[in-house]
Amino acid sequence: MHKIALIGAGRIGRIHARNAAFNPRVELAGVVDFDPKAAQSLAGEYGVPVLTLEQALGDASIAGVVIASSTDTHLDYSMRAAAAGKAVFCEKPIDQDLARARAAADRLAGAKLFLAFNRRFDPNFQTLKARLDAGAVGALESLQITSNDPSPPPPAYVAVSGGLFKDMAIHDFDMARWLLGEEVSEIWAAGSCLVDPAIGELGDVDTARAVLKTASGKLCVISNSRRSGFGYDQRIEAYASKGMIRADNVTESTVQAWTENGAAADRFQNFFLDRYAEAYRREMEHFADILDGAAPSVGYADGVAALALAEAAARSVKTGELVKIGV
Repeated sequence: MHKIALIGAGRIGRIHARNAAFNPRVELAGVVDFDPKAAQSLAGEYGVPVLTLEQALGDASIAGVVIASSTDTHLDYSMRAAAAGKAVFCEKPIDQDLARARAAADRLAGAKLFLAFNRRFDPNFQTLKARLDAGAVGALESLQITSNDPSPPPPAYVAVSGGLFKDMAIHDFDMARWLLGEEVSEIWAAGSCLVDPAIGELGDVDTARAVLKTASGKLCVISNSRRSGFGYDQRIEAYASKGMIRADNVTESTVQAWTENGAAADRFQNFFLDRYAEAYRREMEHFADILDGAAPSVGYADGVAALALAEAAARSVKTGELVKIGV
């Protein structure tokens, strides 16, 4: 069993703490958070000590750390943990500044760093990926990725989020790279503020469409909105030479009512903590694999590549022009 420390006792930190507590291959050895009350609350729930960051990184018995703190700390904490010889499980994005993330690449070369793009671990999306890779519908030609939140976040969150592309759509950029199987060479995006005027006042958009193209000509359309009006909307359609594979929304139950008015299904799961609960559990299992010696399936370079797409999309919205990646 491997001892790990959790850095960040907020909403996502609580998810990782629970998954660590119920995983027989890891042991939660302590909780770190700048807010003493939050740290004590979560640490007390699992009967572990509150640690400082220095204590967690300096304890030779702690093999790895889970970084679930605020985004502006991800890169710094990852570098410090890697320098201390720890395996790192870091929430996305690795940073909000692409130049800074690229500049840190050498310092993290060789580190056991797992960048937690949780959607890669969703069983539905993993099945879609496996069938595509097996050629079940022939050669992939295009993707449609839809990701709509049930309702917009408060303006205070938007102000520090990095914007829709870095905070929300970055998951979809990572999924596009993963499913396309090759790098995106160009992107064009459009955005509007149609949901909450306060988001526009902060200089962000709440509704966006992005078109991605690879060097071989594969296309991907990503649709994002901060409001669906009907629940957490998460869908992927993959079109190939012999057909299409689709991963649809997940409902609260499989129960349907059939009447003279037609069929009525249960509501969609409300938000990401419910929709991706199994994905988060599988992430912790993968981190246990890494602690056992496996290579991370999602690493630092993936985080930088997704961040590059997010910045390119934002630039395209601002200029109205097609953006060549890496140019």
